[in-house]
Amino acid sequence: MGKILYVQPEKCTGCRTCELTCSFLHTGEFNPLRSRISVVSFEKEGFFYPAVCQQCSPAPCMMVCPTGAISRNASTGAMEVNHEICIRCKMCMIACPFGATFYDERANQIIKCDLCGGDPACVKMCRGEALSFSSLNPAVGSKKRAAAAKIKEVLEEVR
Repeated sequence: MGKILYVQPEKCTGCRTCELTCSFLHTGEFNPLRSRISVVSFEKEGFFYPAVCQQCSPAPCMMVCPTGAISRNASTGAMEVNHEICIRCKMCMIACPFGATFYDERANQIIKCDLCGGDPACVKMCRGEALSFSSLNPAVGSKKRAAAAKIKEVLEEVR
């Protein structure tokens, strides 16, 4: 059974350390716009959600890609983008139910969480323990669905 990056939004303080850690690890600069994780803030409600690729199975991003540029890494389970064949149509961004596929304008690339090769740096740096990396089991799956339902509820209230 593979491991997943598990998000517990109720523990997120909105510090954005995960964004800075990710961007620095992948680009060498502290720039949240180049991060593979994005903290969505609902400040009025006091709610923060770290949006990160949930490595879905089946993966909507992979299914809509017209060039087949998105595939699953067999060893880490991460969805990866082959930048050589990606045409940057952004269909994967539209298809992602978590809003966790991003476009890096400077690099002119679609970017997704690559799980840092199986050892996510954002998990290590999350002081609120809102992020964890663990084996997928039924209990985690049900918590994941509950978190998604809460996010949906907050989004519907905002509209």
